[in-house]
Amino acid sequence: MLIRFEAANFRSILGPVELSMVAVDRDRPAVQRIDSIDESLLPVAAIYGPNASGKSNVVAALSWLRDAVADSLRFWDDGIPVEPFAFGDGPRRPSEFTVELILGGVRFEYVVELDTDAIRYEGLFHYPERKRRRIFEREGDELTLQRGLGHLSGTRELLTARTLALSAARRFREPLVSGPAEELLSIQTLEPGPRRRPYVRQTPHLVTRHWFEDAAGARQETLPGLEDLRPDRAQALALLRMADLGIEDVVIDDGAAVSGQDPRSSARRRRIRLLHRTGDEAVPLDFGAESEGTRTWFQLIGPVLTALKAGSLLLFDELDASLHPTLSMQLIRLFTDPATNPSGAQLIFTSHDTSLLNHLNRDEVWLTEKAADGATRLGALAEFAGERVRRSQNLEKAYLHGRFGALPDVDRTEILQALGLIG
Repeated sequence: MLIRFEAANFRSILGPVELSMVAVDRDRPAVQRIDSIDESLLPVAAIYGPNASGKSNVVAALSWLRDAVADSLRFWDDGIPVEPFAFGDGPRRPSEFTVELILGGVRFEYVVELDTDAIRYEGLFHYPERKRRRIFEREGDELTLQRGLGHLSGTRELLTARTLALSAARRFREPLVSGPAEELLSIQTLEPGPRRRPYVRQTPHLVTRHWFEDAAGARQETLPGLEDLRPDRAQALALLRMADLGIEDVVIDDGAAVSGQDPRSSARRRRIRLLHRTGDEAVPLDFGAESEGTRTWFQLIGPVLTALKAGSLLLFDELDASLHPTLSMQLIRLFTDPATNPSGAQLIFTSHDTSLLNHLNRDEVWLTEKAADGATRLGALAEFAGERVRRSQNLEKAYLHGRFGALPDVDRTEILQALGLIG
């Protein structure tokens, strides 16, 4: 489970911003008690704020770190694809990322500082018996390993100025390293429209298809960090029907032959069709012909069930895009209800849908604003402006009335002048 995440000098983020999953209100069933750190962790965190205030970049920073662990060893030879803050001294400063996780009751901390040319610092630590101990630490090209981890010395041979030590060391299957690495790699990201880029390299409908396909049928693709996961078609179908879309079943079969191949070839694209009940008959409709809302719900089924079953983290940018508020609410409930989330899965999402605030606790809400220099500021609603927000407060009403800021500052003067309606 994620304890906290911090990022600095990434896209619209300049100074460090921190998102914490530590609960303020511990006396409720939704939170999970972690005795080893004497804290309770949240299953859900929501990020609200005006357009262009950096909500998506908070989620993107954690997604970027996941992709970095997956890709640095193979794809960073020509440069590190990090995007520093574009203004001021941002391009001349390193980007920084810190993530803290709980694995097997033990706290792990991973820290990395880098720029487009090289990794400047990297460290992986754990806290057995609440004392910080180094697993490895790297300054430039110099790597120091914890005593007793000599079998990781081969990491040095794989290390370059642009290779993360975590990417290289996880190949040696040392649990102290592979554990946090696999936890990061299991993070899934759902994004709206053409930006959809979940699961390191997989598209959403393929992850969902993985849950609907018969294990005895087409080849099952394994998911990074979750190779032992066993999909359950009944669960996927139940989640699909929960949306009340008029869909009875899902048919996955061989469609048209892949372009350029012999039509007689067995290599064909797997076609997804949704079976609609119309009167006394069921009619299959190609996935591409479905509405945007139906496609969105279908595509999130696989990532959501994967997270719930594995107890992993799901990042969802613009949760309200193409989803009815009722479905967004039900999705949140899947994570906050211990009955449907027994493994401690977590959901972090961005949204403009203020109606969802009625279903969130005060410590599950975060707010972004753009500072005068264009940088993103992130703050916890539970401690807004140093004043503790009452637990019983109507969050939606208070937010819309500007009680917490993080609203667009709408001034109609210029557009009215341009239209010639005022002088």
